[in-house]
Amino acid sequence: MAAMLQPQIILLKEGTDTSQGKAQLVSNINACTAVADVVRTTLGPRGMDKLIHDDKGSVTISNDGATIMKLLDIVHPAAKILVDIAKSQDSEGGDGTTTVVLLAAEFLKEAKPFVEDGVHPQNLIRSYRTACYLAIEKIKELAVSIEGKSMEEKKSLLAKCATTTLSSKLIGGEKEFFAQMVVDSVISIGNDDRLNMIGIKKVPGGNMQDSFLVNGVAFKKTFSYAGFEQQPKKFLNPKILLLNIELELKSEKENAEIRLSDPSQYQSIVDAEWNIIYEKLDKCVQSGAKVVLSRLAIGDLATQYFADRDIFCAGRVAEEDLQRVAAATGGTVQTTVNNIIDEVLGTCEIFEEKQVGNERFNIFSGCPSGRTATIVLRGGADQFIEEAERSLHDAIMIVRRALKNSTVVAGGGAIDMEISRYLRQHARTIAGKSQLFINSYAKALEVIPRQLCDNAGFDATDVLNKLRQKHALPSGEGASFGVDINTGGIADSFANFVWEPAVVKINAINAATEAACLVLSVDETVKNPKSESAQGEAAASAMGGRGGGAAFRGRGRGMRRR
Repeated sequence: MAAMLQPQIILLKEGTDTSQGKAQLVSNINACTAVADVVRTTLGPRGMDKLIHDDKGSVTISNDGATIMKLLDIVHPAAKILVDIAKSQDSEGGDGTTTVVLLAAEFLKEAKPFVEDGVHPQNLIRSYRTACYLAIEKIKELAVSIEGKSMEEKKSLLAKCATTTLSSKLIGGEKEFFAQMVVDSVISIGNDDRLNMIGIKKVPGGNMQDSFLVNGVAFKKTFSYAGFEQQPKKFLNPKILLLNIELELKSEKENAEIRLSDPSQYQSIVDAEWNIIYEKLDKCVQSGAKVVLSRLAIGDLATQYFADRDIFCAGRVAEEDLQRVAAATGGTVQTTVNNIIDEVLGTCEIFEEKQVGNERFNIFSGCPSGRTATIVLRGGADQFIEEAERSLHDAIMIVRRALKNSTVVAGGGAIDMEISRYLRQHARTIAGKSQLFINSYAKALEVIPRQLCDNAGFDATDVLNKLRQKHALPSGEGASFGVDINTGGIADSFANFVWEPAVVKINAINAATEAACLVLSVDETVKNPKSESAQGEAAASAMGGRGGGAAFRGRGRGMRRR
């Protein structure tokens, strides 16, 4: 009787939503699978694109896993993990964002029946971590180094990596053209790690083949004043002056107080203002610079002054463009025009302004330090050019990674099949439940070649059986066989130059396993409610604060109204 009368213990605020146990875990797994289903069809050379338009009405057409994941407004807490791993893969490797989401979801899908049968998630996590370690060791073993090759060989190898990445994008039709462009731009920035040294400028109109690479800097013509037309638009080996000051006639500030006893003195003040600007312009001219760029405005007086002296000037140049010009020409951005010495001036072989589509571009080419490159993209629709830019970003990242880590593996699902075979073989040597879990991990890896087939409209079961047979050959000759997208059969990915940097694959498997283990380790979700009373109190106190403030108005000196 006493037990019945005991009050119920309430730990959490009323209305708190708690879900826990097996059902909670299964629900999280289902949410992750649903997210992966969105990007599933974008994988590979025959992948479809997604059209996403948000509440602001802007439309994005993309094939890039990370872009799609960012634009999907996912609210499910467990599924958000997949968005994070797609972002991390994008910043780390550049490509493989769809792969990483698919793998994570597939690992969870394979774990689901075990969870439902009552297996403890920690056992699964332990086995998955072991399998991940073994898989990564195997990738390192299978990777082929491109170190020690001549520059020409290296270039063609890097172009192969870029081609593999671009083949699954919208611009896949022109992949050889763009791959060469990407490799040239990455090699031109050398060991400089900053990605913003490669500028990508978009000009609507023309076709993709009209895109070109500038070994230097190109940027859109800035806003210009009268007198601009008289300036020369082409120089050979000019000196370039970079400024971060305004070259405009500035009247004295309004709050300056000057007392005059004689009206004629007023003229001397006006003259002084004019002298200041003329002095600045004179110093620019005396420096011997033929091209003057400034981040701030260059006014009409300055434009005319420079035009009379055959000097080209551009004001309001974007910060990043100015930094790139500084890096390329060897100049330094100045914040004053006093004491301009030759060391701070940049130079390049050719400076010219030319028409690209319906825009005019200022182009600096043949730069001495050559640590920058600019890709000018052409194409029909704006969305198309946007997507081309995202695709090139992926390719640039991949080439940088391959150049740094210089080991590549076979793509087209070949490496996934080989690891899958290796793990199945390894699982047979393990006694106990782990054998089943590692087997399921191995099966999950097959999602990549299977999805490549599905997206291309081939019979996935048939192709996978052929691949399994090839990879199971004892001689190991089938290790680099993957899906052949063109014929619907299988082919040696390595011989067909379908390559990807090993670091990208390693990162993808690592991130996907981590995400799967993270979701499996969660057994309870607690959602705190914002209780209505608390919201009501907050609103009331805010109103009180405003009202209270009003009562004291009129005492002392008020603030200036803006």
